[in-house]
Amino acid sequence: MNLRKSIMAASLAALGWPLAAHATNGYFSHGYGVRSIGVAGVSIALPQDGFAAATNPAGTLSVGSRVDLGVHLFRPDRGAVIRGNGFGADGDYSGNRTHNFLIPELGYARQASPDLAWGVAVYGNGGMNTDYDRNPFAAFGSRGKAGIDLKQVFVTPSVAFRPAPGHSVGAALTFAYQRFAVTGLSVLEGMTAYPGAVSDRGHDSSTGWGVKLGWLGQVLPDLRLGASWSSRLEMSEFERYKGLFEGGGGFDIPATYGVGFAWQASRALTLAADWQRIEYNSVKSVGSPQTGGALGSDGGAGFGWNNVSVVKLGAVYAHDDRLTLRAGASRVQQPVPASQTLFNVLAPGVVRNHYSLGASLKGAGGGEWSLAYMYAPKVTVSGSGSIPANFGGGEATLHMREQMLSVGYSWAL
Repeated sequence: MNLRKSIMAASLAALGWPLAAHATNGYFSHGYGVRSIGVAGVSIALPQDGFAAATNPAGTLSVGSRVDLGVHLFRPDRGAVIRGNGFGADGDYSGNRTHNFLIPELGYARQASPDLAWGVAVYGNGGMNTDYDRNPFAAFGSRGKAGIDLKQVFVTPSVAFRPAPGHSVGAALTFAYQRFAVTGLSVLEGMTAYPGAVSDRGHDSSTGWGVKLGWLGQVLPDLRLGASWSSRLEMSEFERYKGLFEGGGGFDIPATYGVGFAWQASRALTLAADWQRIEYNSVKSVGSPQTGGALGSDGGAGFGWNNVSVVKLGAVYAHDDRLTLRAGASRVQQPVPASQTLFNVLAPGVVRNHYSLGASLKGAGGGEWSLAYMYAPKVTVSGSGSIPANFGGGEATLHMREQMLSVGYSWAL
């Protein structure tokens, strides 16, 4: 009963906390769980805790019975520069009126038998969060402060079993909850199929379901391989913003898939890597170009994001029975084309590299503390043909950098 109450409490807390801001590959988190973040998100063939199912549900069978709690202090730096605009929009704009974000998460796994395990993970995505005191779209006719706030929370129950020695397969259902608001875009009211449903409508929410499948195999004594796939999550529409998002308020969550390996290089050292694909362009509200049809219509304008691939590398070193050290690096393709930077002033998810360090220390009472730090250096995307002539031309340039400090506590059951 206490465990069920803890899971429910963490889920409710997550729904209300600012999960829209998280270290990002586009707007997907670069890792789930403090241990994974310590190795830059590597996890497909390297399950380390109760968050394994967030990436590969087959890993639920490899982590034993445990509870993992985590909290992340995330600090993004995002903004934009406009130059050469005939309507007077030129200037430097900071989207950092809100600087710091606290992000909770919870993972649980239960080994029912040597060949069967189940669990649940509660975690978030994000990256679409900006907060401009000075509205970059004011010169075009917009009023008030500008910004976007997207929260995505996932609750993923999973099951994994061993069909043959050395191999596990897993499946999970994912319930997703989204909460969204945007301000300062009143200029777009004349460009939508649904006037009055574009900007400054407060928060709206949507829900949906998806499926995750995964495999994990010990193919050699010192080599483990993994593969995973997450379906596209078909979400209900944002009715208050049906004039902004393509298809009358549609904002589905893209499918992802990937492969990974973990190599036991020595008794103490494990080296691992993942390759992951995120299909942003398949969701029209995300992938349609900003020069598309009327906002909110079928085939309407969107953020113009590309599909991306992510490569992640990580190392785990067991210094002794109590102390484990971690390090990692990852690189993602740029989701935002240079021609699409104007609309993405609201969502400059342009960072590409993540560098992480982490450690875990077991206490005398059996629990374990984990710590991780992530840094994503500043990336700038300079516009090229990004501001249409009917908006006065010129170019919008985006920039973003990120830091995150993560703390977790785990105990075996």
